Amino acid sequence: MKGSYSTAQIGLHWLIALLLPIQYLTGGSIERTHHAAHMGVTPSSFDLFQHNVHNYAGMLIGALMGVRLLLRIMRPPAPQLPASWRQNAAAGFHHALYVAILMQAGLGFVTSYLWFGTAAYHVALANIILAIVALHFAAAAWHTLVLRDETLDRMIFPRRNPTSEKL
Repeated sequence: MKGSYSTAQIGLHWLIALLLPIQYLTGGSIERTHHAAHMGVTPSSFDLFQHNVHNYAGMLIGALMGVRLLLRIMRPPAPQLPASWRQNAAAGFHHALYVAILMQAGLGFVTSYLWFGTAAYHVALANIILAIVALHFAAAAWHTLVLRDETLDRMIFPRRNPTSEKL
């Protein structure tokens, strides 16, 4: 199988994929918590819990994406020349997803701990990430169900160690 990823890269991909929905499910608690505090009412304990989950899961996603980026730099996929327009588009969307998630984690930290004035940008970027993830999911489905190629297999089965293939 050409161009598959390492076990660490695959594990990080799926862990981040599991954490991203948590961000969307807990994000509304932040507005409710701040609104309650602004109105002089004590926020519900469940909203406070979700607020903390959202903050710490966001920091975890940022750290995991940082590790994932380092692994990608240290072990880049094998170049496939010449690259088609679809391969260039896929690479562009992957880069956009990396940048958006890393920016989102940083912006979330700024919004939560330094300046709440960036909250609108944090929400807007969340919608952009949602759109990119939807395209990513649609592309994976297209490759699996229509093209029936090994694209999804690359993110399920780890790359083999080249030295073990010689044995």
